[in-house]
Amino acid sequence: MFSSPGNNAVEYRYDSELLRIEYWGPNALRIRATHEPAFPAENWALSEPLPEPKDVSVDAQDDQGSIRNGAIAAQINKRGKITITNSKGKVLLEEFMRQRVDVKDPKCSALRIVPREFKPRLGADSWHLTARFEASHADEKIFGMGQYQQPYLDLKGADIELAQRNSQASIPFAVSSAGYGFLWNNPAIGRAVFGKNATTFEAYSTRVLDYWVVAGDTPAEIVRAYGKVAGTVPEMPEYGLGFWQCKLRYQTQDELLEVAREHKRRGLPIDVIVVDYFHWPNEGEWKFDPTFWPDPDAMIAELKALDIELMVSIWPTVDRKSENFNEMREKGLLIRQDRGYRIVMEGWGNTIHFDATNPEAREYVWQKAKQNYYDRGIRIFWLDEAEPEYTMYDFDNYRYHAGPDLMVGNIYPVQYSRAFYEGMKAAGQDRVVNLVRCCWAGSQKYGALLWSGDIASSWPSLRAQLSAGLNAGLAGIPWWTTDIGGFHGGDPRRPEFRELFVRWFQWGAFCPVFRLHGDREPPQPRHGTTGGSHCLSGAANEVWSYGDEVYAICRRYLFLRERLRPYIRSLMAIAHRDGDPIMRPLFYEFPEQRGLCDVSDQYMFGHRYLVAPILHEGQRDRSVILPRGVHWQQLDVEGERVGPVHWGSPGGGDDVFDIIVDAPLEYMPVFESLD
Repeated sequence: MFSSPGNNAVEYRYDSELLRIEYWGPNALRIRATHEPAFPAENWALSEPLPEPKDVSVDAQDDQGSIRNGAIAAQINKRGKITITNSKGKVLLEEFMRQRVDVKDPKCSALRIVPREFKPRLGADSWHLTARFEASHADEKIFGMGQYQQPYLDLKGADIELAQRNSQASIPFAVSSAGYGFLWNNPAIGRAVFGKNATTFEAYSTRVLDYWVVAGDTPAEIVRAYGKVAGTVPEMPEYGLGFWQCKLRYQTQDELLEVAREHKRRGLPIDVIVVDYFHWPNEGEWKFDPTFWPDPDAMIAELKALDIELMVSIWPTVDRKSENFNEMREKGLLIRQDRGYRIVMEGWGNTIHFDATNPEAREYVWQKAKQNYYDRGIRIFWLDEAEPEYTMYDFDNYRYHAGPDLMVGNIYPVQYSRAFYEGMKAAGQDRVVNLVRCCWAGSQKYGALLWSGDIASSWPSLRAQLSAGLNAGLAGIPWWTTDIGGFHGGDPRRPEFRELFVRWFQWGAFCPVFRLHGDREPPQPRHGTTGGSHCLSGAANEVWSYGDEVYAICRRYLFLRERLRPYIRSLMAIAHRDGDPIMRPLFYEFPEQRGLCDVSDQYMFGHRYLVAPILHEGQRDRSVILPRGVHWQQLDVEGERVGPVHWGSPGGGDDVFDIIVDAPLEYMPVFESLD
C-alpha cells in the first residue's frame, strides 16, 4: 500500500489509484494521482531543472506514509487522505474526505465524499476529476489565479472558470495568506471554487491529478519559489520601458508614419508604434498587403531612424481563402473539430486557428513571420487571439495535436508565445518581449507580455483591470498591460470619456508597460476596397486627439514615465532574476501588516512607489493607506517629492494608517518611500 521509490518520494496504491508525493524544489512538493498504469510524462508548467534535494526525509509504513522537504511536510493516512503542514506543524492544506471507513475519525460521515474523485467519462479514456480540500483557515485570503474581469483582489468565495477567453487568462497559481502557494498543474478546462466550507478544483477531462504546493513565510518567498520551478520572464528590451502608441487601426503606411512623425515633432517620448490586424491580404497570410503598405522596408527604416520600434499584429486564424490554407490543412497544422462544419470564428471569412501545440505548425507560422516581418527588421510581435478565441467556446468540440481541447486547451497561449520566442532566439535576438492576449502557467518564460483584452471603456472596467493586473502578477506574470481608455465604446469627443481616459492614462504610466490602444468612436470611412479594408478604423487615439486640457496632462505623464525609466529598468531586472511582480499589492512589500491584505484599490509599483489610482467618475480626492514604519512623501507629476513627510507608528497592529489626498483631474496620488 505504501512505498518509497528512491529517497525523494512516497507512494500510496489502492485498487487502481496510484498516488505519489515527491520533492519538487526547496520547501515544495508535487502531488500526483492517476488511475492509469503510470503517470503521464508531461510536467506542464513545472519545466525548470531542480536543484539537488538537501533536506528530504521519507517514511513509508504499513498504515501511513510521509515526506518532509525543508519547511513543508505531507502525510498520507491509511485511507489515502493527504494533509500538508509547514515546519511549525500548522496545517496548510488538508484533503476534504467524508467517509465512515474509520468510525473513530472526528470527520467520520455517511456522505461518502472522496477527496480525489475520478469520475469516468463514458466511452472515453479520461476522467472528470474533482479535488477537494478543507477550508482550514477561517480568515484565509486567496490571490493570483490569473486575469479575470471582476473587481476582487481576494478570491476567497470566488467561483473561477479554468478556461481561456478574450480578456480572461486562467493562470492557476494561487498565493494564500495562510503561508502557501498552490499550482494546479493541469491545462484541462475546469473550475476552481474557493468556498467558505471547502475548496475544489475540477478538470473536466484528464488522466491525472497534478498540483504543486510550496510553504513560505511571505508572499514574495512563495512567488519567487514558483518562479524557480516554472520560469521567470527574460530580460526586458529597452523599448519595453517607455510609451507604446496604438489604435484600432492605422490603415496605411502613410497614416502610421505621420503619427510617428507628429510624436517627434511635438518632442513626445515614444518607444513603440503598432500595426494592428488586417494589414494582411487575408487572415493566415502573415505579410503586409502591398496595396496599403507599399514599402515596409522604407517604413521600418524611417521608424528606426526615429528610434521607434514597429510592432505588428499576428493572428492565429487562417482563412480558407488564404494562400497557405490548403498546405496547412494537408500537413495537419490546423485545429480540428469533433463535430460540425470546420470553422472556429465567424467574421469576415471562414477561419480556423493554426495548432500552436503542434511543433511543426509553430515552425511553419514562425518561418512565414520571419520571412515577411523579422527579416525586414521587426523585433516585436503582437500575438493576438491567443486563447484562442472561438465564436462559440465549445471546449468539448475542438481537438489539438496535444490532445482534446477539454483536456489540454489552456496550454495553447503558452505554445503560441513559445513559437515566436524560440524563433526569435534562434534568429539571434538577445532580449524578447511579445504582447499576447492570453497566458497560462509558464508563459512568462517565453517573453509573454499579457494584456487584458477587449474590455469596456467604463469606470467599472477600469476598476476590474487593477485587480486583474495585480492578480496576474501574483500568478507569475509580471509583464502586464491594459488598453488605456479601454477598448470598446470610448468617444474622444465626449467630456465624460475624456475624464476616464485621463485617469486611465495616469494609471498606465505606473503599469509594467505603458500602452495606449482602443477602438474609438465613431468608426472612420473605409479606405480602399480590397484586403483588410473591410475592417474599419476607429477615431483618432493619439494623446493630442482629446483636446488641449487632456493633452497637457498626458504630456506630463509621458515625461514622468521617462524620468522613471532607470527605476523601471531595475524592476524588470528583478522580475527576470527572481520573478517578483512589477505591480504588487501592499501586503507583498509589507507582509507583517495584516490589515494591508484588505487594501485592493492601491498598490506598490516595485518597492519604492505607492500608487493610488482614481477609479471613480468625478472623484477629486481619495483616502490613501500608507504602510506603517516607513517615511512617505508625495510625488508630483514632474517626479519631485513635495509636501510633508508622513510616518505611521509600526506599533499600530492591524489598524491602517490613512490620509486624505487631493486628486484634481491633472494628478493621480503617488507616494515615494524614503526608507
